[in-house]
Amino acid sequence: MTGAGNAMSGPRWLGRVEGGMAAAGAGLCLLAIMLVTVVSVFGRYVLGADLIPGGYNIVERVLFPVLVFSALPLAHRDGTFPRLGLVDDRLSPRARAAVSALVLTVEVVVFTVLFWHVAGFAWQGYVTERQMQIGTTYWPLYPVLALVPLSFGLMLAEMVRLAVRDVRRAVRGEALGSSNL
Repeated sequence: MTGAGNAMSGPRWLGRVEGGMAAAGAGLCLLAIMLVTVVSVFGRYVLGADLIPGGYNIVERVLFPVLVFSALPLAHRDGTFPRLGLVDDRLSPRARAAVSALVLTVEVVVFTVLFWHVAGFAWQGYVTERQMQIGTTYWPLYPVLALVPLSFGLMLAEMVRLAVRDVRRAVRGEALGSSNL
């Protein structure tokens, strides 16, 4: 209903950042997950040796979170992120825009709270130099943790942009699909 539009709506720089994160972050992580899995399975079942010590931890604690949180802002912008929808075909354009603005305002509040908490968690991970065990060594976890508030921040920026757009449309009485902010 509130439709995030497509990757080209809104500020171009935001779309480029989100697209770059999805392509480079998520795409490269997916490739790395496949390579780590194939090499680990080959080593374990063909050679009888663990070729990548801690491969499971690398996938579970580094690659998979980076993959998910790199693609999340673009998925939200493209409208593939789960969204609250209403049966609003019988509403006037002004009422439809007002309902959309209200739903987006609720989303902004929820994501602001989430952003605050994940940013605090990421900051604590940085301050305490949080690490994880990979094989027999320890890797810093804070670079992965930093991606979470970045992802939520980009989604929050898009939600605020859409809420402002829908409030303007509700005030003007415009239909939701007429023009972009």
